[in-house]
Amino acid sequence: MSTAATDNRVRLDRWLWAARFFRTRAQAKAAIEAGKVDFHAGGQPQGQTSKPRVSKEVSVGDCLSIRRGWTVETVVVRGLSEQRGSAGIARTLYEETADSIEAREAESARRRMERAGLQVPDRRPSKHERRARAQLKQEH
Repeated sequence: MSTAATDNRVRLDRWLWAARFFRTRAQAKAAIEAGKVDFHAGGQPQGQTSKPRVSKEVSVGDCLSIRRGWTVETVVVRGLSEQRGSAGIARTLYEETADSIEAREAESARRRMERAGLQVPDRRPSKHERRARAQLKQEH
């Protein structure tokens, strides 16, 4: 599983590509430089971002927050590889945190509801708004 260098460390852009977070190393490099990948050495995220550097090296146990589109995934590095393999092998290189899974599923459900035309209001409707809705329902 590990085809890493001598120090058991791999460059961040290579690892992101091998773990199949990005289709090309160029996309991984661009995401790092744009600040869409936060690196937290040795464990859980601390809520602070590090400088975007492609030459940063990851090791087993490091924590990464990766923003792709609408989703933010927080993963812990469980394996190292510089070569891109199958999706099954790529899944063994990281473990997504429970908080990240829960937040991602909640965001997905919210977007699904909005696409269906349902928006969760910020507050309860006022008396005037409730009467307007009731009147609209009676007309149809």
